[in-house]
Amino acid sequence: MSLEVGQHTSLTKTLDKAAVEAFASLAEDYNPVHLDEAFAAMTPFEVPIVHGMLASSLVSGLLASKLPGPGAIYLGQTLKFTCPIRVGETVTARVEVKHIREDKPIVTLLTEVLTEEGQVAIQGEATVMLPN
Repeated sequence: MSLEVGQHTSLTKTLDKAAVEAFASLAEDYNPVHLDEAFAAMTPFEVPIVHGMLASSLVSGLLASKLPGPGAIYLGQTLKFTCPIRVGETVTARVEVKHIREDKPIVTLLTEVLTEEGQVAIQGEATVMLPN
């Protein structure tokens, strides 16, 4: 695959209660802010929110399936969580090629997850080794 700086792709997905419950089970993260409406009502969020790592995992899916694609190996990721994602919200994950190394098959991508309103909920940078 030929990559260029600025090349980008995205995916949109609804992170519903079933997804949050499945992630909680897989990650052993049963924080009630994600799972308990009564508890969440007492927080500044007022409603259950999606695990940040669940929403961030959409970036992994993009890297593996679209850009750079199958065979890509995740080497690193930075993440900054800037606003909550409500359970049931539809989000858009996006990656964009920022830098391509000339000496090695390694690329740096800007990563973000946007809320339905277009707010950046998660931003970061991924380092990926390209497939042979």
